[in-house]
Amino acid sequence: MSTTTTCVVGLTWGDEAKGKIVDILSAEHDVVVRYNGGNNAGHTVAFDDGTHKLHLVPSGLFHPEVTCVIGGGLVIDPKVLLEEIRANESMATDLRDRLFLSDRAHTIWPWHKRIEALSEKHLGKGKIGTTLRGIGPAYADKANRVTAVRMGEFLRPEHLQPKVERIVRQKNEVFTKVFDDEPLDPDAVWEEYAAYGEQLRPMILDTTAWLHQAIADGKRVLFEGAQGTLLDIDHGTYPYVTSSSASAAGVWTGTGVSPRAIDRIWGVVKAYTTRVGEGPFPTELTGPVGDQIREQGNEYGTTTGRPRRCGWLDTFAIRYAATVNGLDGIVITLLDVLGGLPELNVCTAYQVDGKRLEAFPADPTLLPRVEPVLESLEPWPEDISGTRTFDDLPAAAKAYVERVEDLVGAPVRMISVGPDREETIRRD
Repeated sequence: MSTTTTCVVGLTWGDEAKGKIVDILSAEHDVVVRYNGGNNAGHTVAFDDGTHKLHLVPSGLFHPEVTCVIGGGLVIDPKVLLEEIRANESMATDLRDRLFLSDRAHTIWPWHKRIEALSEKHLGKGKIGTTLRGIGPAYADKANRVTAVRMGEFLRPEHLQPKVERIVRQKNEVFTKVFDDEPLDPDAVWEEYAAYGEQLRPMILDTTAWLHQAIADGKRVLFEGAQGTLLDIDHGTYPYVTSSSASAAGVWTGTGVSPRAIDRIWGVVKAYTTRVGEGPFPTELTGPVGDQIREQGNEYGTTTGRPRRCGWLDTFAIRYAATVNGLDGIVITLLDVLGGLPELNVCTAYQVDGKRLEAFPADPTLLPRVEPVLESLEPWPEDISGTRTFDDLPAAAKAYVERVEDLVGAPVRMISVGPDREETIRRD
């Protein structure tokens, strides 16, 4: 195929099976770049009868000719990253030699995880429902600047050690005086994390400059988003969002690559909608059908193991996400999960007090009051996991895909009918 740069982004609240799609597209690219989030993301790749769960390393790692880049828009837990590298080295040839970490990426430390857990406990019923991985506090420190640590600082330990000691002393004031909790030992924290930094040192570089050169050299670059557009810090269902730019806008802030360099943007969405944690979910199903979708789709979090909330496909929200991202195409995943349902609906609009909304609401007090306008479609009883062409799908399944195209306003480029690489229908 021709030289191209591609962005793959989630369109809902994450968990859209982007990992599989990035893995497939990696075979058509030279470089795969993660541009946002942290180890609160969970991407799953299945092949050769094995399932591989990733949190930080880009989903292209299982293609030995692909360079993997973790961009500056991420917050990296060095301990988790090293564990993930070790867990996948046997399947990912020469991974340490082709994995680059941005020197601009920020880092997660023990104080971030501690303060997030204490804050969620303090909020009680008003909690955000975070993964307790320290993501939000790390991004908060990034904005605060004076209490933040970037990956590049591990290259200068003589500068970093006194800085870490100062930060720990400051955070201990919060732990002991605000939360009445135990302080951290600055010497123990430094000793542990300095060792992580030394192991990661060979992978740390200026990935912004490296990517500019790669694109100038005609390399095909694939940008992998984490979470989804409805979790975007600016455009999602605030405050029940993540702490980074989870839409396609995160590419340029999270990598330093200009938006003019992106040739195509594909949005990934499940054939139904799911959500993990707190926050409004207009199409949520709390009865037997929702339970059936959860079990057939194995809807449990890759990162947390928490059962996901399941509901009908929300094309009103997806149409908003498609507009925010400027999509060239949609990827529908887990279409096979809908097989055998007793009924099948999609949400086409929202209404409040009997009045339809013109646009996706930003008001956090309005979204919980929304009533979804549902359209009934014909279900199909067949198992479609063995289908490899669109024409071979049952008529009802084809009609479902075509209706999604009409409602969202973008063509469906790919359809996943199972977790394995081969269980995919291409329409691009």
